[in-house]
Amino acid sequence: MMQEGNVFESRYIVGDDDTALVVGSGDLSVLATPRLIAWMENAAMRSVAQTLGDDETTVGGKIDVSHLRPSAVGTEVIVTAVLDNAEGRKRTFSVVAKDSEGVIAEGMHVRFVVDRERFMEKLHR
Repeated sequence: MMQEGNVFESRYIVGDDDTALVVGSGDLSVLATPRLIAWMENAAMRSVAQTLGDDETTVGGKIDVSHLRPSAVGTEVIVTAVLDNAEGRKRTFSVVAKDSEGVIAEGMHVRFVVDRERFMEKLHR
């Protein structure tokens, strides 16, 4: 089981496909909020992946993020997920994204450990 306080970090370079203009969330060529949120969720997901059984995964349940500053194409963004709480199947993370100028986004993310097969069966009910 993963310990509270564990940290996972991912690095990304903002590409043309990561912009609000391309993603459709805006009309500027800056890092899109939906892409940034996906990166934050991915960091949290990857941080617990190695602690799960082959039949388990995690799914996102909640995310609350403030996107504070824009980032240009070509900017390196470092995303950090810190496990704040592990209670039963619920995992709560603090997530932060930074570039060379400082924090660009911060918030919290909740994921739940689920059985892969049982979760997918819910699609057919």
